[in-house]
Amino acid sequence: MAQTAIPFLFLRGGTSRGPYFRRGALPEDRETLAEVLMAVVGAGHPLNIDGIGGGAAVTTKVAMLSPSEHDWADVDYFFAQVAVEERLVDFKPTCGNILAGVGPAAIEMGLIEASGPETQVRIRAVNTGALIEATVQTPGGAVRYDGETEIAGVPGAGAPIRLNFMDVVGSATGALLPTGQAREIIDGIEITCMDVAMPLAIARAESFGLSGYETREELDANRAFFERMEAIRIEAGSRMGLGDVRKSVTPKFAILAAPREGGAVTARYFMPWNCHPSMAVTGAQCLASCVLAPDTVAEGLAERPDGNPVTVVIEHPSGKIEVTADAETGANKFVLRSAGILRTARLLARGDVMVPASVWAGTG
Repeated sequence: MAQTAIPFLFLRGGTSRGPYFRRGALPEDRETLAEVLMAVVGAGHPLNIDGIGGGAAVTTKVAMLSPSEHDWADVDYFFAQVAVEERLVDFKPTCGNILAGVGPAAIEMGLIEASGPETQVRIRAVNTGALIEATVQTPGGAVRYDGETEIAGVPGAGAPIRLNFMDVVGSATGALLPTGQAREIIDGIEITCMDVAMPLAIARAESFGLSGYETREELDANRAFFERMEAIRIEAGSRMGLGDVRKSVTPKFAILAAPREGGAVTARYFMPWNCHPSMAVTGAQCLASCVLAPDTVAEGLAERPDGNPVTVVIEHPSGKIEVTADAETGANKFVLRSAGILRTARLLARGDVMVPASVWAGTG
C-alpha cells in the first residue's frame, strides 16, 4: 500500500495531546482534510488502533499552525477535534490545553524565533477568533520543557507556559449570554447558557440527582444521566443559535457543586459524550465567568472571590485549575477583559506520520 508522509510534531499540551502540523502540509479543502486527520488519529475504533490517537477525546486532538494573517498575531492556530469511535471531525471548537503547545511548536517549527529567556508568542485561534498571548521559556534560544510547575491531571512537573486570553466573550455566538437570559429552564432543569472561550450549558449537579463529586468513571457509567443531558444540550445549542448540534461537540456541558477543597466551585465538564478527566482550559474560563457573573446557576452555590484581577479556583476530578480574570463585576454587571491560565507542555516526538495514499496523495 502506497502511503503519504506528513511532517509533524507530537506534543502534550496541558492535559491533552496530539499531532501539530504546519497547515500548508495538509489538504486545503475541509472534506479531504477531515479524511486525512481521521486516518492520522485512527478514528472509528475505540483504541484508535490504526492511528496515533489514544482512545480518548483528550488524545484525538489536532493543531494546525501557520503564519498569522492577523495584524496583532504571530501564529494562526487552527484546531480539529477528531472523534474516537466515530468517523467524525469537528472544526467548530478550539482547545485551550492543546493551545499550550502552540507556542513551543511554533518555535520548534521555525514559524517564529526565540527572543531571550522568555518568548511571547501572539496567537490567533482561527476557530473562534480569540487572541492569546503565550509566554514560553526559551533560555539559550531553545524551548525549555523541564521545570517545577505542576498541573492537575499530568504527572510530574514542567516549565510554565502562561496563557493570557483576550476577546473570548461570545467566541462562537457573539454574546456572553446567547439566549439573553442568565438562567432558563430546559426539560425541567435550570440552565445557564454562556459563551466565554467555549459555549457551555451549565447546570447544578443536584438538579440531576447528583452530588457533583462523582468520579469520571462513575459519571461515564451513568448512561441515564447522559441521555437526559444530551437532550438538554441539543436544545441549548439551538437556543444559543448554534443550530443542530447532535454531531458537534459544542456546546459543551458542565455541572456544578459547592466547593470542598477551598476552591470557588466544584465542576464536572463533559466533552460532551464523556466526562473530562480534569478540566478544559476554555471550559474553565467559561465556568469562572459563570461564578463571577450575576444571577447564574452558580449564584448561591459558589464561593465568589473578591478583587480585580481575581483568581477563580475550580475543583475538578483530578485536582484544581486556576483562572485569573480581569473583569468588572457588580450586582447587574459582568465585563471580562481577559483571562489567564498557567499550563505546561512537552514535545514527545517529531517526524512523519503516514496516511494511505488512497486517502490523500500529498501536495506533489
